[in-house]
Amino acid sequence: MSPEASSTPRSLAEALRARDDASLAALLRDRPDLVAPVPTDLTQLATRAGTRASVLRALEHLDRFALQTAQALAVAPDPATYDTLHELLAGDDGDPAVTEALPDTVAALRRQALIWGDDDRLHLVRTARELLAPSAQHPSPTGLGPTVREATSGMSPGRVQQIVNTAGLPSTHDPVSAVTALTGLFTDRKRMDALLAGAPEAAREVLTRLMWGPPYGQVTADPAAHLRWLLNRGLLLPTAPGTVVLPREVALHLRGGRAHRVPEPVPPAVEPAVAHGPRIVDATAAGQAYTALATIEDLLKHWDQGGPAVLRAGGLSVRDLKRTAVALDAPEPLAAFWIELAYAAGLLATDGAADERYAPTPAYDTWLERPVAERWGRLAAAWLAATRTAGLIGGRDIKDRALSALGPGLDRSAAPEVRHRVLTLLANLPAGVAPTPEAVLTRLTWERPLRAPQRDTEDLRIRLARWTLSEAELLGVTGRGALSSHGRALLGAAPEPEDSPLSATGQSTATAVGLLAPLLPEPLDHVLLQADLTAVAPGPLLRPLAETLGVLADVESKGGATVYRFTPASVRRALDAGQTAADLHAFLAQHSRTPVPQPLTYLIDDVARRHGHLRVGVASAYVRCDDDSVLNEIMADKRAAALRLRRLAPTVLAAPCDPATLLEGLRALGYAPAAESAQGDVLITRADAHRTPPRTAPEPVPEGPPTPDTVLLAAAVRAIRAGDVAATTPLKASGPQPAGGELPRTSPADTLATMQAAVMTGEAVWIGYVNADGAASQRVVAPIRVEGGFVTAYDHTADEVRTYPLHRITGVAELAED
Repeated sequence: MSPEASSTPRSLAEALRARDDASLAALLRDRPDLVAPVPTDLTQLATRAGTRASVLRALEHLDRFALQTAQALAVAPDPATYDTLHELLAGDDGDPAVTEALPDTVAALRRQALIWGDDDRLHLVRTARELLAPSAQHPSPTGLGPTVREATSGMSPGRVQQIVNTAGLPSTHDPVSAVTALTGLFTDRKRMDALLAGAPEAAREVLTRLMWGPPYGQVTADPAAHLRWLLNRGLLLPTAPGTVVLPREVALHLRGGRAHRVPEPVPPAVEPAVAHGPRIVDATAAGQAYTALATIEDLLKHWDQGGPAVLRAGGLSVRDLKRTAVALDAPEPLAAFWIELAYAAGLLATDGAADERYAPTPAYDTWLERPVAERWGRLAAAWLAATRTAGLIGGRDIKDRALSALGPGLDRSAAPEVRHRVLTLLANLPAGVAPTPEAVLTRLTWERPLRAPQRDTEDLRIRLARWTLSEAELLGVTGRGALSSHGRALLGAAPEPEDSPLSATGQSTATAVGLLAPLLPEPLDHVLLQADLTAVAPGPLLRPLAETLGVLADVESKGGATVYRFTPASVRRALDAGQTAADLHAFLAQHSRTPVPQPLTYLIDDVARRHGHLRVGVASAYVRCDDDSVLNEIMADKRAAALRLRRLAPTVLAAPCDPATLLEGLRALGYAPAAESAQGDVLITRADAHRTPPRTAPEPVPEGPPTPDTVLLAAAVRAIRAGDVAATTPLKASGPQPAGGELPRTSPADTLATMQAAVMTGEAVWIGYVNADGAASQRVVAPIRVEGGFVTAYDHTADEVRTYPLHRITGVAELAED
């Protein structure tokens, strides 16, 4: 072990240098921003670990007690002993829970390089101390104010001596020793008790009000007697005209040594609220999963011919969202969730046309052909990993712009981690047990406490958790508030947040699909026809049956059973799609468990008899009919005046409008015309589905740098170690001695001569190297060959043989023989 490792570290870099490789890998795993890019040595790693952005990111991932520990260190002397830290958290009486939890918490903070040093000299990283230490501009969550030394820094020496004398302390020769004596008084429990015993009752009330913060108060130019008593003894110290502060040492004495009013070393338990049978939970979740699939299918079927237009700024208009909500028979926020879910699963996208619209993707057709459980698995996996947050729709961004469905600004990188954590808390409960939402939110607040109330991020995490609980129920991941067996499987193989990006793996999805499949109802191949021109589907129908019936009849109601109603318009729609009356009769007879009612047979025959009796073509449009009495009837109908028809022949009428308008107008009059081609053939108006070009699902937006895998961690640790060797290897006294962190500088001739000598002796040398991108580095190399302006050497830093252009080597220095 090196001398630095065996002695007390004097800096964070020395503390990191004393760590083993496993500890360094754990640091890089906990704080992935430190490894992008890989630091050149341990000094650079320590510098990067102390930057404001990196420290802020690390603090934001602390739980409440770890943050309380860091806050306590920020108000403790630097360095502080473990016993001092324990007293600040446990108080004079000692809290057994704090005593038990503190060692692991200190070890975790040390592992993350937020504190360093041995237990007798604990240092909080300087940037963390600046962020957490109390000040007038940024009060500490501890409620403590400045120390006596900080509060008296601008006070006159004479006034300091007056306070010392009034407090019963002997006079000193300088203000430094006077402040030291006053600090010693305030930190001595017995002497402070004696001093406060003589305080007026009103003075003690003032101290009680300021004790837990905020520690600042206002006084007049002529303070009351009880305030003057406190000011004369330094128990309150002036910080500005009319403003006084309670010194930190006094507050800690009044608190019994505690830095926090309520230390929270133990996470709040997620208590069970209600218990259901696991089978009931699974059945409820499976039913909701099927409903979710049906809703997604209805949505995309509604947009099958091309959905709403894309706004110029991107996204869906409020009007189109309302129309979609009406079509789905759902509230607008719920419709927005289904739209975003289909988009996240890659089933919905923009078509990229000049008049850009939303439409299903080709993947939607493939998705429809998969078994029901597999379709659910794709939706659940997409939801678990998605960073787009439907709950934000309808709100406004930081620039006060409206957030629309499918629009920009909906990505929240914390969403996958929050979803994963909420489901994990549910998974920790027994099967069938559901907690209250408040218990889950309380636990999440402890795990990521509120650190910056003025920002939206912390409040957003709570909202994300609420949305997760409701969305999981809608999607069938949970049932009656409890995690289902297939939801547990979906989560079980999903990677933890610290291991890799949050998404459901193929293995977890397949396991969940296998558990869900037996719980889903089998599709039916029949319906029940009724005399009132309705058909009842007592369950889900096979896809070909559902598609044909959806053309032949209109859906009247949904639920456990779906009710279809046959109307003249719906029958005409089927005939327009190329079906004949015989086809429709055969279809109904084949798929009905009840006899086909006579009214339905009459309806089909009547519509079929009149269907195509009138023919509409291009004149701009014309109507022809072999029965001129029908044309006479149309011409005599006042409702047809808007069509501006005129007779070209006894069996032909012409109109200035296009054929589609003429068709709709005649149908509105109660006729059943058919369109025909230029050759006189009846046109079958079977609509072609509108699809986008192939699209991929949107990529989740990661929260910060990705967590490095094991291979990258091992390579990064090896590179940092090698770079540190290059930076700390001692040089010969006769060679150049650059300052720490600087590259060696030698002339080209000296560089060449030293390299050639190293080739002959086989010794390693230390070089400074600047690559083609201008990045400088220090390396320890063993030259093998020097020719043609290049040096071929074994690079100890990279652990491989490399070739370096001589003109890019800034200098070379020989290493000490030891």
